[in-house]
Amino acid sequence: MEEQLVLGPGTRLQHTHYGPGVIVSVKYAAYIISFIHHGVKEIDKNDPHLDEIIAENITPEIETVSDVEKSLLKILRLWGGSSELVPLGDRWIGGTLVLQPSDSTQKAKEVPIDIFFHKIVMLRDRLRVMEQQINAHKKLTDEDKVNLQQYITRIYGTLTTFNVLFRNKEHWFVGEKGGKED
Repeated sequence: MEEQLVLGPGTRLQHTHYGPGVIVSVKYAAYIISFIHHGVKEIDKNDPHLDEIIAENITPEIETVSDVEKSLLKILRLWGGSSELVPLGDRWIGGTLVLQPSDSTQKAKEVPIDIFFHKIVMLRDRLRVMEQQINAHKKLTDEDKVNLQQYITRIYGTLTTFNVLFRNKEHWFVGEKGGKED
């Protein structure tokens, strides 16, 4: 679907797995889409499941930045009360993370896994917000935005170690090498 490469923020579309959504940000090879029932997801621009674009929202005229901002503000107001639920993997519920120093005379640190997991999810959400702010920044050049996005992608790649904690693979961190599902 070549026409999907030119979709911009505010475009409403349909995904066969996640249902209706709105593009809130555009990355080099992916869209950041806010889905009504599944929260914010990063979807590859060539995802075959993005098979229906709601035609009344595709216009021949170019949208201005203020038009996009108005659309995003409207979306945020409508969906502001709903936040994405990211469940912890079942085997970790009630578990404890133990950090054991190599020096046996020192005390180990124990952290409930659900608290640690919550902090990982907050980190991921803050990275997404930073990505959106970079994409929307008015003074950064496109080259600067791409360079900063590459750093964020590397950060996601570094955090893939924590994917074992997530119940659903769709919530995983994905770096440069892991863009495709198994």
